[in-house]
Amino acid sequence: MSAQVIDGKAFAQEIRQGIAQDIEALVGQTGVRPGLAVVLVGDDPASAVYVRNKKKACDTAGLYVDDHTLPATATQEELLKLIDQLNADPRIHGILVQLPLPSQIDSPTVLNAVSPDKDADGFHPYNIGRLVTGDPLFVPCTPKGVMRMIESAGQTIEGKRAMVLGRSNIVGKPVAMLLMHRHATVTICHSRTKDLPGMCREADILVAAIGKAQFVKADMVKPGAVVIDVGINRLDDGRLVGDVDFEPVKEKAGWISPVPGGVGPMTIAMLLVNTLEAAKRAANG
Repeated sequence: MSAQVIDGKAFAQEIRQGIAQDIEALVGQTGVRPGLAVVLVGDDPASAVYVRNKKKACDTAGLYVDDHTLPATATQEELLKLIDQLNADPRIHGILVQLPLPSQIDSPTVLNAVSPDKDADGFHPYNIGRLVTGDPLFVPCTPKGVMRMIESAGQTIEGKRAMVLGRSNIVGKPVAMLLMHRHATVTICHSRTKDLPGMCREADILVAAIGKAQFVKADMVKPGAVVIDVGINRLDDGRLVGDVDFEPVKEKAGWISPVPGGVGPMTIAMLLVNTLEAAKRAANG
């Protein structure tokens, strides 16, 4: 029997509708409309698409969007000055700096300059530290979306064997922490893991964020497992695929997320959730 496909696009649409209702309630009660500042440096085509999708989702949900586009030649000092202004702007509750940044700009320095209270992406060391201790202020958007998708499968996370393929600071490590806090037994695998296929076959929950097109094959998946595909890779023929070989794995897994239409829309939805949460904190003092 084929796996149940976790439709991230439909799930995210449902979440955005709920956010829109919450925003209007917040505006009615406090006069505060959640505001997100979106900062794009340069003209990277993929980044421009991501930013456009995020702004569209914000507009649909009723968030105030403050859009800033700097040239690819912008200096680090210019970008830091803009971030200081946004940190001080009471209309702004979340700040998104689209990555990657041009080579002349040090990304950690820029991300660290964002106020932890407005760190809608959840990348600031303060917020990562709180995530590690189990008391997060903001959870990074993609890991937060991954957890929502796992929960949507209706499976108990506690006591399950969870495998995370990839150890990035943006996805792999935060996902592992979130699963650990939900009492899963978590293993992080990577390029130097011995017997990677065998390790994966033990997983009740498999999160693939390794950045290799169709890397996870059906013989690496435990029958009935929940498989969440975070990867997005473009093949030579132009197709977008994930880190999971979708069609064969779908015949083995119990639940699986597609690419596109899986984690991507959920990441944007979680950005809106984080911004709304920040606005509520600001409104309540």
